[in-house]
Amino acid sequence: MKGTMKAQVFYEPLKMEYKEIDIPQIGVDEVLVKVHACGICGSDISYYWGDSRLETKDGKGPLVLGHEISGEIVEIGALPEELGLFSIGDRVGVDPVQYCNACEVCRMGQVNLCENKTVIGVSVDGGFCEYVKAKYTSVLKLPKEVSYEQGAFIEPLADAMYAVSKLEVELGNFCIVIGPGPIGLAQAQLIKSSGAGKVAVAGTRDYRLEIARKNGADYVFNTVDKGSKYYVDNLKAKISELTGGKMADRVLVATGNPKIMHMPFELSGRRAVIVFFGLPGDKDFIQVPALDTIFWDKTLKFSWLAPLMWPKSINAIAAKLIDVDALVTHKYKLEELTDALKKVKNRESEPLKAIVVP
Repeated sequence: MKGTMKAQVFYEPLKMEYKEIDIPQIGVDEVLVKVHACGICGSDISYYWGDSRLETKDGKGPLVLGHEISGEIVEIGALPEELGLFSIGDRVGVDPVQYCNACEVCRMGQVNLCENKTVIGVSVDGGFCEYVKAKYTSVLKLPKEVSYEQGAFIEPLADAMYAVSKLEVELGNFCIVIGPGPIGLAQAQLIKSSGAGKVAVAGTRDYRLEIARKNGADYVFNTVDKGSKYYVDNLKAKISELTGGKMADRVLVATGNPKIMHMPFELSGRRAVIVFFGLPGDKDFIQVPALDTIFWDKTLKFSWLAPLMWPKSINAIAAKLIDVDALVTHKYKLEELTDALKKVKNRESEPLKAIVVP
């Protein structure tokens, strides 16, 4: 497709321009997608403020950000057309992690660790524009039950599902999610539907804890705001009280805040499984109380991206196992992106998930 389109082009920290650029030209193994919705991720905010480097060759722009994408196929490359995989007008979600499918890592099924991958909105142009191109292997059709706005939540939900799968929840487990952002809240729902006996959510903002309660959390705790009705001054003592001294069986850390990385060790019990999901800074460290962790036979895991989780994420949304609509609180036009990034960063009007609708 020839012509130009509107796009938000990121150049360097705090410099983004809303402008006309050429519509991307697809290769033989690609499709062109008209963007209908693109979610704002915490990483987009980090890139915009310069807290994280892009994955371009030099770590810099220009680049169109945005990787939580859903839309409509408007052009099909020769290879997927020959295979008959897609039709013009198909509603799709776009998996931003485009792995090579050919290296030894991919052959072992460890596609999230592929060293040849490109990531839409991180290393190649993304979805904060009108059209985005993607390899046909990274595009999945949306069931009629899934809206475009719900489709923009497939990527973060897939990430959430991978972390929960590593948690290995067993029936009746006492589980804690630390960090009730949109993904943490989705993870709390997933853990509850996995057979957990009790699910607790710990955070610092009541409006997020209220959403956790409405979506099935048995306990919510505010660890900072003394004026909160959910405030607890000693979370470890509270968990001990609720579990009869056994502590938590499973702990999922859904925040990258290094100041709370010690919490899962204090809150977890014998043979507990701890999964670190939130993304810390490149100079942050997790300090492990070695002897206590060994004596209580704990398992530490880390979760990165969402290998082979996209079909499960789509099916979970279609079957309404997860209420993603409750997590989408703000919608913005494409031209409002810079203002939206600032509002989400400053948590104006109590945001959870914000979506850009071109």
